Amino acid sequence: MALHSEAKFDQKFISLIKQLNLYLNHFPNHEKYGLAQQIRNAAYDAYGFAVESQKRYQKKTSLTNLDIRHEQLRMFVRVAYELGYFEFKNGSKQESNAKKVAEHRFHAISLMIDEVGKMIGGWINSDREKRDAS
Repeated sequence: MALHSEAKFDQKFISLIKQLNLYLNHFPNHEKYGLAQQIRNAAYDAYGFAVESQKRYQKKTSLTNLDIRHEQLRMFVRVAYELGYFEFKNGSKQESNAKKVAEHRFHAISLMIDEVGKMIGGWINSDREKRDAS
């Protein structure tokens, strides 16, 4: 039995949020209420816009908000990587293999964000085609 496209999207997004939360829990303690919270909020907001888009008859505004918030999430994660926050474990900077671990974490979460982004792009294109056909 194949999953409905909305169910697949939900699964991917929830997997992304779970993985993000695992990584964010290791960020430096001084970022607990800073960038880590911004990333969490961006992920939760984007998921909220996804739910809203699933329920609305006219989806254009909701999908645009989803797309924007998803891109903000991507940029916040990039900033965290550039600041070296993926090198931390349990709030302290790792001594060995810190760069390698950071690159692995960033690459893994970026792939998940990209996959969700492709699904959002497909959703936007599908909605546009439906509107143009009407």
